[in-house]
Amino acid sequence: MFARRIVVVGTGYVGLTTGACLASLGHRVVCSDVDAAKVARLSRGEVGILEPGLGELVAEGIAAGRLEFVLGSAGAVADAEVVFLCVPTPMGSGGGADLAAVESVVAEVAAELPAGCVLVCKSTVPVGTSARVAELVGRPDVAVVSNPEFLREGSAVHDFLNPDRIVVGSASQDAAERVAALYARLGAPTVLTDAPSAEMVKYAANCFLATKLSYVNAVAELCERLGANISDVTEGMGYDRRIGQSFLQPGPGWGGSCLPKDTAALLQVAQSVGFDFELLGAAIDSNARQREQMVAKVADACGVGVAGSLDGVRLGLLGLTFKAGTDDLRDSPALAVAELLAARGAELVACDPGLRGDEAPLRDVVTLVDDPYEAAKGSAGLVVLTEWQQFRALDWPRVAGLLAGPVVVDTRNHLDPDVLRRAGISWRGVGRLPVG
Repeated sequence: MFARRIVVVGTGYVGLTTGACLASLGHRVVCSDVDAAKVARLSRGEVGILEPGLGELVAEGIAAGRLEFVLGSAGAVADAEVVFLCVPTPMGSGGGADLAAVESVVAEVAAELPAGCVLVCKSTVPVGTSARVAELVGRPDVAVVSNPEFLREGSAVHDFLNPDRIVVGSASQDAAERVAALYARLGAPTVLTDAPSAEMVKYAANCFLATKLSYVNAVAELCERLGANISDVTEGMGYDRRIGQSFLQPGPGWGGSCLPKDTAALLQVAQSVGFDFELLGAAIDSNARQREQMVAKVADACGVGVAGSLDGVRLGLLGLTFKAGTDDLRDSPALAVAELLAARGAELVACDPGLRGDEAPLRDVVTLVDDPYEAAKGSAGLVVLTEWQQFRALDWPRVAGLLAGPVVVDTRNHLDPDVLRRAGISWRGVGRLPVG
């Protein structure tokens, strides 16, 4: 396989991972961004994203001369063989994806793309976007390809280099094969299809996972009412190869940068063609209800009843990011629960290993501290909201001595209930009977 001259437009989570990983596969990659300060930092190998292995890959790519960062896209694409669009597609009005950034970049680079170049939509975009991009480019000598990403935060580098599959969609078989060839060294199953089907794969996969999580959270609530143990139930389910073990962990709800906006976008697309996607709508509604259920569980554990006032009740929160191993607060279910607790009058002190300093989304919600024991001190209870491994290793007898109320509400079923019981702390989980 010959190394390609690749340009990646956008150095956010997807763009930076894509650029660094493609460079590690031997391609010559230029990453462009509109933020001059960010380009300067990345050119020095300073990565501001908390993602295992990403900083090392960036440094290696720069040192090998295969990875560079430039300001602006128009000049960068002049000699590119493949250009990846990795710009944000946030939720817009009505729940649909906002394609303003995609359209802006296309307008900027359309005239500068060399003949025979392939323009790849890597950002998550609604079905029909590749056709819209081709229309905006307006050049028959430039092929447009859909190549969705399937990266999980906290394991994005691993996921890119060890993919379950590569999906490539285009009206041009040659262009699709050229893009698929970029990943040849990875040896992954490859799906070559049309662009609408490739775009649909991404949404269909994420919405299925969101629905699976909403389902297991509902089953967990039913387990609590019937005296069953959700951990044993999901273990029994997971051995069924038709179901699998993944995405069977109950929690405070699903969130992050992908599932909320992708479910909303697919629901909006379905409505636009007159299809009532009731199942997906129910999964979204169930997810919102799950966050309220966690607040009710905390209120009950504090002795005020599920609907009682939390005015003046101090609570320690362990975790605020949407998942462990990241510093991402976007649509974090942990932060959503914190906001609901604050709205009920609770005074919140939180610790998250991924967060430092004055985080803007937190200023009016919690007091952020670096020490989990400080979060416990004087609190009526602790609430585990993100599954950081560090929390399992806490000195729980010490925690018990600091708490005003010896109770932990573990919304992730992350801790060992027996360890807490021996420390004199009552444990309340999700889908399981209380311990202690």
